[in-house]
Amino acid sequence: MSGPPPAVAAVRVAVRADLARVAAETPGGLVLVACSGGADSLALAAATAFEAPAAGLRAGAVTVDHGLQEGSGAVAEAAAAACRALGLDPVVVTRVAVGRAGGPEAAARTARLAALDARAREAGAAAVLLAHTLDDQAETVLLGLARGSGTRSLAGMPALRGVLRRPLLDVPRATVRAACAQEGLVAWEDPANADRGLARARVRHDVLPLLEEALGPGVAAALARTARALRDDADALDALAEQAAGVVTDGPGGGCSAAVEDLLALPAALRRRLLRRAALAVGSPAGALSAAHVDALDALLLRWRGQGAVHLPGGAEARRSCGRLVLTRAGAPGQDAVTIS
Repeated sequence: MSGPPPAVAAVRVAVRADLARVAAETPGGLVLVACSGGADSLALAAATAFEAPAAGLRAGAVTVDHGLQEGSGAVAEAAAAACRALGLDPVVVTRVAVGRAGGPEAAARTARLAALDARAREAGAAAVLLAHTLDDQAETVLLGLARGSGTRSLAGMPALRGVLRRPLLDVPRATVRAACAQEGLVAWEDPANADRGLARARVRHDVLPLLEEALGPGVAAALARTARALRDDADALDALAEQAAGVVTDGPGGGCSAAVEDLLALPAALRRRLLRRAALAVGSPAGALSAAHVDALDALLLRWRGQGAVHLPGGAEARRSCGRLVLTRAGAPGQDAVTIS
């Protein structure tokens, strides 16, 4: 008796390994597949439906309707129907309101991840599986490189963060899409994937193919390997920054502050991490906060010439006053103070 086609087998093997880890932590638990109806997430849904029973797990799905395109509700319902046909249960469709902070891609991602986290908590799910592939990881690394966002950004997407898991990060997109076709699944193609007005689409269709042409095949895989190596480094530095976080205390204006001398005593890699964390804590959206903003904060410490406040995304600001770096939130000054911890 022959086995499944090679692409289907590759996706199932990746999912099987991830589900084994979930089952070891939460025997008999529920896993949810985040399914948009696209080829990648349908292939993940099919593999999960096949592998979950053998792992002793229950498997369902969540489809997020971002409401950004005409007919998005019908697309979401079709994706949910496909998941039910695969035997997934429960299957939930949830509509979100997408804001503007950080640009359209970042805002949609923020709304989607918040909805997935909420649905997972409501269902008591042990994990939510996302269908990001090796190529998605390579694109993320290149986007981080273009933003100059530092080690954490270049580390790409984590395979595991909280309830979210990405079992296909080592599987090429072509393999995942071939698996979808070999399973006989009819996929929806998000028009945003071809919209060169979006940075990720330009990286996907223009930048990566050009790099492959100029440098030879294997660029995406090399970028994904780089992300794994940098993630180890970033995790170690973040742990050290966590130990140093006590230098940042409550500050006026609903913000936080730290003595300039305490920050300058830290290695640059740790100091810059604390500056970024402080900016996030006073309301700067992660997707909009760039290395340039952190550079400006660092300049208040290293190149102090009496300059005025540094304005941060989200309306927050930072200034140097009386030997301290002070960050405040946007809005009225009566808001609760923030402690970085």
